[in-house]
Amino acid sequence: MAHSIFGQVTTVRKFANGDIEVDFYHDDEITTYRYSSDASRLGNFPKELTETLVSTLSTDTCVEIFFGDDGNPTYVELEECDDEDDLEDDEEFDDESEE
Repeated sequence: MAHSIFGQVTTVRKFANGDIEVDFYHDDEITTYRYSSDASRLGNFPKELTETLVSTLSTDTCVEIFFGDDGNPTYVELEECDDEDDLEDDEEFDDESEE
């Protein structure tokens, strides 16, 4: 069944052999995705999608990863993350202006 997850990249590990590991924070947990130049490795994340995830580290960019019916990632969508502190400040300002 096709599904997606929404979150942010928290950690990237690049290895001398070209492998890349990305920790992805979503739903209060961290999932590690791996790209390896060894195509026979199970759970291999596509190189292009891995590079896109890596590019979002230390930014205010959130990522939605879409998976196909076979459970393999098919594409990602990027968007600016809402800062929860900013949202709370906006709500407080709205409450004050209504008084």
